[in-house]
Amino acid sequence: MELPGVQLKTLLELTRSGTMTAAAAALGYTPGAVSQHIAALERATGTELVRRTGRRVELTDAGHTLATHAERILAAQAEAVAALERTHGEVRARLRLGVFGTAAAGLLPPALRRLGARHPGVRVESREVDVDQAYTEVCAGRVDLALGLDYPDAPLVRDGTVELVRLCTERFSLAVPAGQPPWDAYDAGAKEEGADDAETEDEATDDAKAGTAALRLADTAGFDWILPAPGSYYGRAVRAACRRAGFEPRVVHEVTDTATSLAMVGAGLGVAPLTELMLRLRSEGITSVPLRDPVVRHIVVAVGSAACRRPSVAALIDALREGAAS
Repeated sequence: MELPGVQLKTLLELTRSGTMTAAAAALGYTPGAVSQHIAALERATGTELVRRTGRRVELTDAGHTLATHAERILAAQAEAVAALERTHGEVRARLRLGVFGTAAAGLLPPALRRLGARHPGVRVESREVDVDQAYTEVCAGRVDLALGLDYPDAPLVRDGTVELVRLCTERFSLAVPAGQPPWDAYDAGAKEEGADDAETEDEATDDAKAGTAALRLADTAGFDWILPAPGSYYGRAVRAACRRAGFEPRVVHEVTDTATSLAMVGAGLGVAPLTELMLRLRSEGITSVPLRDPVVRHIVVAVGSAACRRPSVAALIDALREGAAS
């Protein structure tokens, strides 16, 4: 009986997703391909593995049994790859790395230079992935490991099949237009309304204007914000931090791309969260104002549990960690 890994991965994803369409989207296949993989497994095992219940599918008893063993089979395959790699006299392998835009620009070049100098036998092929899909890309086997972002206020989903290795933690500041800071308009509006008790000229805000101290997140309640959609991890995390500070951010522009959002800040269209890694993409026309509130994100690498024991994977993670730390 032959049980190809790609078909076993399809069965496992189907157990997580619940529908052919969702499994296909997660794996990067068509629903027809998912159906064909399941049908091939049923022919190979001679038993029904799934049954339809409306739009969803559920595993039969035989399907649950095979899914349990599928995890062990795939884990054993990964362990075998790691063991074979450790027998080599030198560290060499071809790795597929998932990256997102900011990391690709700021972290990847120096990391690959370090890796190439130490282990010329390791070849890394990168592909851009949606930062919110880093975990899924590794689960689906489309990449060996992937750079991602994990927010305390909106943590990545964890199911035990993939580990998240933290490279570093970044604290957010606020990107404001250099030529026309938002508090000017905010103060003018408060004065027009006669808001003597608005405390727009308090000590924290005055210090921020002078560029000498941090700004309270609550002081930004009257600003126009540029943020990703609330359905993203990033969008949820920033909104959660603002709510904790007592306000709902007034999002006037929903933008996902970091370079675009910072360009819009530079054009005076609003404010946006900012980290050191983001600042590498664009610094023209913006000023970074520290925030008193500890709003952070973790830059992580998603990698299969067994793959962590591959010398090539460990070498790449080390190079990425050094790049993030510097």
